[in-house]
Amino acid sequence: MTKRSSKQSSSAEPDPQSPQEIAPSKKAGKKATTPAPKKGATGAGNFAKADWKEGFKKKQAGVTDMTLLSTISNEAINENLQKRWTNGEIYTYIGSVLISAILNTYRGKNRLEVPPHVFSIAESAYYNMQAYKENQCVIISGESGAGKTEAAKRIMQYIAAVSGGQDSSIKEIKDMVLATNPLLESFGCAKTLRNNNSSRHGKYLEIMFNDNGEPVGAQITNYLLEKGRVVGQLDNERDFHIFYQFTKGASDAHREMFGLQGPESYAYTSRSNCLEVQGIDDVADFNETLKAMNIIGLSQQEQTEILRMLAIILWLGNVQFSELEDGNARVDDTGVTDFVAYLMEADGAQVAKVMTSKVVETQRGGRRAAAGRDALSKAIYNNLFEWIVSRINVSMAPRAAHSRLIGVLDIYGFEIFQNNSFEQLCINYVNEKLQQIFIELTLKTEQEEYVREKIKWTPINYFNNKIVCDLIEERRPPGIFAALNDACATAHADPAAADSSFVQRLSALSSHAHFEPRGEKFVVKHYAGDVTYDIPGMTDKNKDALIKDLLDLVATCGNPFLASLFSERPDPNSKKRPPTAGDKIKGSAGALVENLMRAQPAYIRTIKSNQNRSPTEYDSKAILHQIKYLGLQENIRVRRAGFAYRNTFEKMIERFYLLSSETSYAGEYIWQGDARSGCERILKDTGIAKEEWQMGVTKAFIKNPETLFALETMRDRYWHNMAARIQRAWRNYQRYRNESATRIQRFWRNNKEGIEYAKIRDRGHELLGGRKERRRFSLLSYRRFMGDYLEVGSRNALGELIHGVCNIGAEPVAFSSRIQLLVSKQFRSSKPSPRYLVLTEKAVYIVSNTVRDGQTTLFLERKITLITIRGFAMSNLRDDWVALNLTSSEEGDPVFSCYFKTELLTWLSELTREPLMIEYAKKKDKKQLIKFTKDETILKNDVYKSHVVSVQSGEPPGSLSRPPAKRKAGQVRPITKGKLLRKGGPSTDSRSAPKPKAQPLPGSSANVRPIGGGPSTTTPARQSVPPPPPPPAAEPDVPLYKALFDFVGQEGEMSLKKDELVEVVEKDDNGWWLVSKESQEGWAPSNYLELVPPKPKPAPRSPPTTARRPPPGTPASTVSAISKPAVKSIVSVTSVTADVNARPVSVFPGMASGNGSATPWKKAGAPTTSPSAGSGRATPPALAPKPKPPTPPAPGGRAAVPGRLSGSVTPSAPPRPAAGGAKVGGGVGQMDLAAALARRAQRSEE
Repeated sequence: MTKRSSKQSSSAEPDPQSPQEIAPSKKAGKKATTPAPKKGATGAGNFAKADWKEGFKKKQAGVTDMTLLSTISNEAINENLQKRWTNGEIYTYIGSVLISAILNTYRGKNRLEVPPHVFSIAESAYYNMQAYKENQCVIISGESGAGKTEAAKRIMQYIAAVSGGQDSSIKEIKDMVLATNPLLESFGCAKTLRNNNSSRHGKYLEIMFNDNGEPVGAQITNYLLEKGRVVGQLDNERDFHIFYQFTKGASDAHREMFGLQGPESYAYTSRSNCLEVQGIDDVADFNETLKAMNIIGLSQQEQTEILRMLAIILWLGNVQFSELEDGNARVDDTGVTDFVAYLMEADGAQVAKVMTSKVVETQRGGRRAAAGRDALSKAIYNNLFEWIVSRINVSMAPRAAHSRLIGVLDIYGFEIFQNNSFEQLCINYVNEKLQQIFIELTLKTEQEEYVREKIKWTPINYFNNKIVCDLIEERRPPGIFAALNDACATAHADPAAADSSFVQRLSALSSHAHFEPRGEKFVVKHYAGDVTYDIPGMTDKNKDALIKDLLDLVATCGNPFLASLFSERPDPNSKKRPPTAGDKIKGSAGALVENLMRAQPAYIRTIKSNQNRSPTEYDSKAILHQIKYLGLQENIRVRRAGFAYRNTFEKMIERFYLLSSETSYAGEYIWQGDARSGCERILKDTGIAKEEWQMGVTKAFIKNPETLFALETMRDRYWHNMAARIQRAWRNYQRYRNESATRIQRFWRNNKEGIEYAKIRDRGHELLGGRKERRRFSLLSYRRFMGDYLEVGSRNALGELIHGVCNIGAEPVAFSSRIQLLVSKQFRSSKPSPRYLVLTEKAVYIVSNTVRDGQTTLFLERKITLITIRGFAMSNLRDDWVALNLTSSEEGDPVFSCYFKTELLTWLSELTREPLMIEYAKKKDKKQLIKFTKDETILKNDVYKSHVVSVQSGEPPGSLSRPPAKRKAGQVRPITKGKLLRKGGPSTDSRSAPKPKAQPLPGSSANVRPIGGGPSTTTPARQSVPPPPPPPAAEPDVPLYKALFDFVGQEGEMSLKKDELVEVVEKDDNGWWLVSKESQEGWAPSNYLELVPPKPKPAPRSPPTTARRPPPGTPASTVSAISKPAVKSIVSVTSVTADVNARPVSVFPGMASGNGSATPWKKAGAPTTSPSAGSGRATPPALAPKPKPPTPPAPGGRAAVPGRLSGSVTPSAPPRPAAGGAKVGGGVGQMDLAAALARRAQRSEE
């Protein structure tokens, strides 16, 4: 119920984002001026600075919800409304009924959080539609001029703003819905004595929504246009707005096309002497109307035809008649009829004839001709209006499937004029039907439901207006509409006779308590007051039919649009009486009531503050009258004593079962009791006081809306908390994943260079493996082949000098180190001298330093291009001496001692990409031998003297790098960032409380989805025989090996006992296999193991047979021989790239592998088949001795050079595998240096 002074005060469309423009100060008493914006206020699109004053509520005048009044009486209600109106508060609640603000203020808020407003009702309707999956409607009722149309516009504006949707079609639907307001206001509203923008038609707008709450379509239903206003109005009233807009705002082209003039030139628009209205700009409104037509989708041709129909109506009004002496009529000015015929594309003489003649003879020619003219004008306008509504519905047709809708009813208000006719009777009848709906749903049905549900209740008396509705619409006994139809049927030719017959028939209703006959008038005692209706002309208005001559004229005209407006013509041969206007309005009202009853209603009761359209006048007497006939007192009593919300147990559980741990688990319904007990458990677990709810027979009742809002808030908080938990878990997962990736990346960055160095180191092991004793410090696990030890490539101080001396340029430096070069001197034995050696991709540089004038100077002593190097020579002892075998050179072959000899030779092999042959020439064509002897007295390195190198015994020739040292046990740094991750990382403990079984929701026939998340399945109900027991678990097809002898392993090896079973993880080609036993891995000799033959698999078990239903026959199956499982071969690889999906392993030299496997660049060589040990051996075999390399024949009878690799020493102890999984001995691709030397020597002699 909205207190409004008039619609004039709010005719301008407010900006929903502008509080000043729609502040209630424009419509009520004290707040007549809008305060100026404060200094420093932000502009559009910016956020205003928070104000501490916002934390204090505005002092309220009266009560916002009149169910809280201490005294319930009409006078108390009137006093509260006057207080709020005086304070500028024009909205007040009665429970959920608004007695009629800012749009964003009300979004997502319940009505207790914000002051009363139309937006709050719209928000509740939209929220309930989405939350409860039910259609909603808003019924706006009240007197004419009380603000119904403005309230309807605000509701549509709010729903369009909050319904969301980014799709272009959804935005288009929203724009169309809002565009219907100016379009239908122009064609359906007019100025009356009480309202400057009075709706002269009824409109029910239904907005369709999809499952996401987005509008996908709309539909408008039109009710009873007051078409009589087209041809006549009372003084100081106006015709429909569109006529004044068209005549004032039409373009020059339209004026020329339609011969258009000002509104003062037309009889229909000028006879009431009201061409201008304060606050209405007809030209601006006409532009808005044309804009709305474009938004709706009307083409330019359709818009032109609409304006043509308006011009025809205006010019028809200017056709004047004069009565002839014989009683017939003639047209005073045939030029007007000719122009009308031009617009209709018809013959002018035919138009004049139809206007003045009729088949039925009559003695009132002039009067009847004017009536025929007006009837044609009214029919054209009425059909045009209906065509516009249907065209709007075509444009707003649903673009997709819709599931719910919200209806907004904007219909004419109750009218009591000095002269009331058929139009007022129809309007007031529809208002009686709306009042009946209000009574049925808020008073009568509610009290009956309390009795039916056995709820404690004290009955409240109220006036039921059904008796008035029956007085107007009943057929047995005949009501007012039935009597009117009978009068039209018995005296259809003469309107006066029909009116007299109507008076006689109304006498039968004289005994009715709400009817009073008064000659040619009668009084109906409506719920809003007594209304006196004038009978003359009622029967003619009820007929609502054109004469045949006018219909023929329209049908034969050349304008197809005009002809289409009258496409539905009554069948002249039909004996059935065509429907009258009373029949149509009764049918429309019945359909409207049926539509409204199918939706959940919300009510807005508008109250008119005065009859003078004054924004400052409060007519207490008139408002008190409206309070009484609207039944607000009874409504307040029912709302206060009743229950604000009720729903079935099933619906309550479906909505709120998440709020109790007894009824929900992980979002699933788990309550195993009935719906009533489940609903009661929910209300108890949520902590709601017992006096706030009652349990009926089939429904639960909640007394106060605050309780319902609390339940909704708890439900929203539940989803919010669940979303927060999911987000927190996801963030923890992302954080855990990122931290894990960071650790992996950090480890890889720290070790990727070491991997490359380790690869070069392993190539050095392959180069010298089994051919030369190794120094102990060369086999340290953390020993890496860094290459450029003098940092010539990185340009430190010394490296910069060497780089400049060698003039290397942009060549990359592969190796640099200090060496002891063997320098031969004349008449003296050679002597080691310090030098710098640099290796690039093209040459070997030997740099020396001299002291001149007290300063040390570097100079390039020798440059050896790589293409001149044919090979190198080394002893098989642990010394560091190397001889580079060059092609013919005057300087001879360089012989030097280098600590990093293995690395140097590896880089030489890599850069030359050819096998290096071993030979040594002291000078050109002069050979010299160097003898290498073992001397255990040498404590460090080796000693050179007179072509004899003495060196201590070294590590065996087949030795590799030591296994990585065990890292010091440190504190593990688990990823525990996040509340859901326990200390130590994610928990793997699966021990938890058993999950309850999900139950179907009450009233739901859908299959229950398991809590685990899998799809629901249905199982057959009948099970006559229990299922057979499950077959035993199949043994894994993993080959097992049996130990033939006892074996005591060392570090990194697996100790075995005889007949013990182990699983082979990896087979290496050096006689050692990686085996697994009891989750431990280690190396074991392959000839100590024997494959255990696998057991044959048993035949599949046949299911038991039953006499009731034998199973299908199973063919006999035979057990096929199980072939010996293939053994995985280790494929030789030269380099291995990192696998991002593999689990992390230790790849940095000196760091043990985390999973016990070999480092990825140490995979085994070519696949080989290892022999299995025989079962009949009595003694354990030898542990895989290393095979001797082939001995080449002496080329040309030459003696072998002492100390060459061709004479390698057999190791005394059998080689054992490294703990890290490194192989012993050379793999595929290893160079046989002795054989290469022999072949090269043979070719040179040839």
